[in-house]
Amino acid sequence: MSAVPLNPTPAALPQERSVTLLGATGSIGSSTIDLIRRSPGRFRVEAVTAARNATALAALARELGAKFAAVADPACYEELKAALSGSGIEAAAGEDSLVEAASRPADWVMAAITGAASLRPTLAAAERGVIVGLANKECLVCAGTLFMRRAAAAGATVLPVDSEHNAVFQSLCAGTRADVKRIILTASGGPFRSWPLEAIRKATLEQALKHPNWSMGPKITIDSASMMNKGLEIIEAHHLFDAGPDEIDVLVHPQSIVHGGVEFVDGSMVAQIGPPDMRVPIAHCLAWPTRMNGATRLSFSQLANLTFEEPDEIRFPALRLAKAALRTGQGAPTVLNAANEIAVASFIDRKIGFAHIAALVEATLEASAARGVLREPVDVAEALAVDHTARLLARDLLPQIAAKAF
Repeated sequence: MSAVPLNPTPAALPQERSVTLLGATGSIGSSTIDLIRRSPGRFRVEAVTAARNATALAALARELGAKFAAVADPACYEELKAALSGSGIEAAAGEDSLVEAASRPADWVMAAITGAASLRPTLAAAERGVIVGLANKECLVCAGTLFMRRAAAAGATVLPVDSEHNAVFQSLCAGTRADVKRIILTASGGPFRSWPLEAIRKATLEQALKHPNWSMGPKITIDSASMMNKGLEIIEAHHLFDAGPDEIDVLVHPQSIVHGGVEFVDGSMVAQIGPPDMRVPIAHCLAWPTRMNGATRLSFSQLANLTFEEPDEIRFPALRLAKAALRTGQGAPTVLNAANEIAVASFIDRKIGFAHIAALVEATLEASAARGVLREPVDVAEALAVDHTARLLARDLLPQIAAKAF
């Protein structure tokens, strides 16, 4: 049984939907809050969290009337507590406080915490049997089988917020899952789509952060530049839609207008189109199973020159690595994600070059296989243990990889 609903029958919704925002100060959280502001009286905010931006979080908590606010970094607790003084809003800090936020009585939870740190709080929300807007792909990459099984057992509804998976979700409603031949995820190609291999290898941080279409946080922007983001999305689609590796295709679509779609066995293809604005898929999930007014509209004149091309796995080896990890299965996707997080952070800190990102991920996967680390996580603790071991391996390999010339 899947936790992702298809062809839902609209149910009677509460007049006011209570919402918790995990990752309220990031780009997804900010877009969600913008939509909430545009629909006064339709949503009530129960809890908000952030990694460490205590001042901004406190301001949001006050504005939105939240009852609970938490920062992941314990060192930021006093700042948060002081900023909330006299508001009546409960303040908390530390990893357990994120789980506490997810466990509070909200009808709908936005899971937008970046990285593997999202696993425990997002799973805590799902195990309450509520609606989870899943904007964090690492959660499914790290422990997808475990997460989807527990979500389904709890009666939770998992709604994909990523624009590509949301597009597939909407397209799947045109038929039955049994009649699907393949799932198609589109990719912008990032800033280096047309660059030659040697130029990509020497790309700077500033160049990698200049995404042509989307405004996102630094980690996901770097992942888009390397196309690891699309690799992680393939793994995410596998878990969300119970699709095998051969049922998921990627097409590079520079205009970011067609976000994804489905081909059915009769040859029909259904795709979702929309502007490159994350508020569109967020609005779809926030109001599900009904609709709400979005923030932007697409002009049909923007459809005049749409192009598509096959991805180049030689220039973008991260895509190849992600596909291989999915085929290997067990703990390989967990290792892939952990090593990539270390690699991207190191690139942002200017410790390695752009070409070293994929090289470090590949070396970590090879070392993990040699040491017998690639086991299937059976629970959250084991998933986090595999993640932790992979991070240690990646850090150990970092000097060796950084010394390689490309």
